[in-house]
Amino acid sequence: MKLLEGVDAYVEGRRTYGAVYPNGIQTLSAFCRYAGDIPLDTIKERQVAAFLDGPATSEATWQNKYKYLRSFFLFWLARNAISALPLPLRRPPVESPFLPYIYSRAEIRRLLSMIRIGQRNSNCKIDIRTVRVLILFLYGTGALLSDALTLRRDDLDFRRRTITIRNSRSYRSRTIPICSDLYNVLRRYHATNYPKDTARAPFLFLNRNGEALTEPAVETTFRRLREVSGVTRRDGVASRPRLHDLRHTFAVHRIDGWIKHGADLNRMLPALSVYMGRHGLGSSDRYLTLSPERFRAQLNKLSPERGSRKWRRNPALIKFLTEL
Repeated sequence: MKLLEGVDAYVEGRRTYGAVYPNGIQTLSAFCRYAGDIPLDTIKERQVAAFLDGPATSEATWQNKYKYLRSFFLFWLARNAISALPLPLRRPPVESPFLPYIYSRAEIRRLLSMIRIGQRNSNCKIDIRTVRVLILFLYGTGALLSDALTLRRDDLDFRRRTITIRNSRSYRSRTIPICSDLYNVLRRYHATNYPKDTARAPFLFLNRNGEALTEPAVETTFRRLREVSGVTRRDGVASRPRLHDLRHTFAVHRIDGWIKHGADLNRMLPALSVYMGRHGLGSSDRYLTLSPERFRAQLNKLSPERGSRKWRRNPALIKFLTEL
């Protein structure tokens, strides 16, 4: 079997199980272009190492490429198409010093209050109302920007007060409830912008021309809004606050609220992971480290390992999570 045939069969197998796998396809296609369409069992470790060590390859990119190639070769090793993994030793992961920015509630209000100024130029393709509702949606659900921009109007169920998010990154859709405040915002926005459902595109968030929003346009709009709002980092980190940081802010603010009200985090953290579409039910534990220092005493009592053992053995919790 040759490399290109092996990649096609492997990707088709992934898709059979519902995986979109866009980043893996990109990596494997790039490796095919680099190595050529050679027999699988002739691929050498030095070829893979040279591909991984390509020019301008960051540590994170190296690790991701290695992960995709390892999964691919393990697939064919299990099927006796190759006799050994043609992989170099894996580099030890380097801990990133980057920390996401957690907006304060005052900064969220400031961003919302300055949208009219940020969008006052007549050349802005996104109207003021859409920018405001989009920011509230991201902050109120912790959704990815890509989730919001592909959200269709028929994904909103106002009767049940739920939203269906068709997330290609987690390879499955999920239906989540929304709070009363966000429900009211979305209902008014939908009734005002689409009174007779006459928009050309089926998406909820559209530009002034009735076309779907693009990520570059939204990111540019947010950068301008951030600058006019004067929202900046003061923690010594060089990067500026991002639109994606609204997702992290949603998680941290929810945890803060639960701690204030004495909620059981061993139960709520896995629920938060499911709500945000994260892969592991314990993947929201990392947000504990981003919570304010005033909660440090309470947070130190919560061991992720102890919490994992506890919630995984709780049948009522597992049933609750599967019904979300």
